[in-house]
Amino acid sequence: MKMIYNVEDKPKFGQILVFAFQQLLAILAATILVPVITNNAVNSAIADGKITWQFTNEMDMAAALFGAGVGTLVYQLFTKFKSPVFLGSSFAFLGSLAAAFAGAVSAQAGYAGLIIGAVMAGLVYVVIAIIVKIAGVNWLNKLMPPVVIGPTVAIIGLSLAGNAISDLTKGGLQPEVTDYVLKYAEDGTAFVAETTKYESLASPYVALICGLVTLIVVMVAATYGKKMAKLIPFIIGIAAGYAVAAIFTFIGIKTGNDALKVIDFTPLTSLWVNGVNFNTFVSVPQFSFLEAIKGVKEITPAYLGTLAAAYVPVAFVVFAEHVADHKNISSIIERDLLKEPGLHRTLLGDGVGSMFGAFFGGCPNTTYGESVACVAITRNASSITIITTAIFAMMFAFIAPATGLLRTIPNCVMGGVCMALYGFIAVSGLKMLQPVDLNKNRNLFVASVILIAGIGGLSLSFGNITITTIACALILGIVTNIILSKKKDDDAE
Repeated sequence: MKMIYNVEDKPKFGQILVFAFQQLLAILAATILVPVITNNAVNSAIADGKITWQFTNEMDMAAALFGAGVGTLVYQLFTKFKSPVFLGSSFAFLGSLAAAFAGAVSAQAGYAGLIIGAVMAGLVYVVIAIIVKIAGVNWLNKLMPPVVIGPTVAIIGLSLAGNAISDLTKGGLQPEVTDYVLKYAEDGTAFVAETTKYESLASPYVALICGLVTLIVVMVAATYGKKMAKLIPFIIGIAAGYAVAAIFTFIGIKTGNDALKVIDFTPLTSLWVNGVNFNTFVSVPQFSFLEAIKGVKEITPAYLGTLAAAYVPVAFVVFAEHVADHKNISSIIERDLLKEPGLHRTLLGDGVGSMFGAFFGGCPNTTYGESVACVAITRNASSITIITTAIFAMMFAFIAPATGLLRTIPNCVMGGVCMALYGFIAVSGLKMLQPVDLNKNRNLFVASVILIAGIGGLSLSFGNITITTIACALILGIVTNIILSKKKDDDAE
């Protein structure tokens, strides 16, 4: 695929700003979703009486965004600015994040556990990077040939398809139902707390219209757009979808029809509910290390063991996804990133970047398929765009109106964008199979087991450790390929 802007190219300053904002929109939903899911998981555990302290300082979405920006800058430094990939909050560590809080004696200790766990996972990457530096990457290419890595990359996109379709029929989340749950104070005393359930009030059909408008505009802009329009299809698509959603919402407000209220403007309007002041424009994220400092003294050897069991095995799982992502982006930009800057550098960047990201945002980072897909669709692989995106993420975390506006983008609009992004990831993986002879049973079986295991959702859980669907599919494909490797290519099929 011929790039309009290659890795080392530097677009005009104004273009860089627009391209970076588009990258930010592409990775936004997934990056801020991880802390939301983790908060829900921990609060549910509290309600069930599994944790004896009240979770009062939730993981902050702005802090996660800042941490993603920091992690990406670290990654870019380690890769010598030769790998156009953004790092964001990793979904693979969701169980690890919940386990860090579940095993802690206080919320502050839980935050300390998030950082310590991320360091443990990062060190796994460092060790693997050293091994790769010594042994090279040829063994890895033999272990994961195109027939293995292609379907695995496809599964990365296909496994996210459900999320895109689910979002496609949802508007912005708004408070709907007040509920009461049982919580526990630090002394073990039970008390009843009021919680608010957030659901979309919009009609799924109205939301679907907004999502499909977004998708269609993205596709048209990317296919028929001229010059700048072809490079920013996601910004154009999101703007179009948001405009349609806003029209429906304003009609719904004027007529009192909740079914038309696609956008929840609360994240924006709440900034001046108490008048215009400093906090209206500037907000300081709830950085993880601020709470972690208070809980360091409560860390015990047993808790460290819990963290190691929750984080270290997952790091090995995410390593497989790391390789798949980098082989994918390598095929897109037609440069083997596993050789230059080298897999050892990408691993170090990912591992150390995760440590820094978790220090601020609590979530270990990983290379984002959404970012890779954005590069492929826009054909802009300029590393300066990724660097600027990281800076934007860090800046936006402090600008209250900016984060407020981004949070008002309804699920259905992002669902329309994600249909294009996730679909492109899947197709990129299938394109890797083009040179593979699927008339040979060996190749056919390897690709088949990966696709079926991935689409079927095969995953394994061992306590707090979960081997993700992608990892299970990849491992099964590698094993199948090894078993059938004795079959010579010139044998009759």
